[in-house]
Amino acid sequence: MNHAEYAEHSHSVHELVTETSNIKSVLEGITGFSATAVSVAVGVNIDCALRLRRLKRRATVAGSSDKAVLLDRIEQSLRQGPCLDALDLGRPVLLSDVATDVSWPAYSHVLAEQGCRSALGVPMDLGKTSEAVLNFFAPAPDVFTENVIKETASFSAVAGGTLRLAIRIETAEQMNADLKAAMDSRTVIDLACGVVMGQNRCTQDHAFNLLRKASSHRNEKLHTVAIDVISNVSGSAEASAHFDD
Repeated sequence: MNHAEYAEHSHSVHELVTETSNIKSVLEGITGFSATAVSVAVGVNIDCALRLRRLKRRATVAGSSDKAVLLDRIEQSLRQGPCLDALDLGRPVLLSDVATDVSWPAYSHVLAEQGCRSALGVPMDLGKTSEAVLNFFAPAPDVFTENVIKETASFSAVAGGTLRLAIRIETAEQMNADLKAAMDSRTVIDLACGVVMGQNRCTQDHAFNLLRKASSHRNEKLHTVAIDVISNVSGSAEASAHFDD
């Protein structure tokens, strides 16, 4: 891949974040660009999968093809393969020929059955709370030369920066959504307290305790009890905090 092609692919990867903040879409875009770039470099069709793991979240998998996703999932189920070793070692790991490489016999057998003769795992640096790895699959042996491996590592670094940004944006958006949901819930409870205060001529603390006792007695969430109180008065359970987006 020459400098112009590398710059073009890098620019395209960065544009993924401006087009969408959906992590799955970003992963699919990265695998598409990666598969295309490496296919051009080696002269054969390459499939690419990307597995993202984040703290307290299920792994997200995307691929340039259904075959790539299948092979990645098989590797995970077998718990052996260059992708897993690349994550552990923090560097690219090569399976040059399934017919001669004995490092991962069970996985090599599956790859051969699927028409794949070589594979390459390339990790991404995403920081302490996330990890990801690109998994490349080729229909011929010895496709991933030393120069190709260097190019995939360089591209992985660029794609990793894009993915880190996408993760930060998604995390910020999720925090904003969680905060808004919490504020909406608090608004409903405060309104219900106001209704109880008016009906019982009591303090806010006493009204809140009455709602909490009703919640415990009915084995329902406090928010659900508050909605019922508001509905009985207004005929509607709609109540939310107002934010300027």
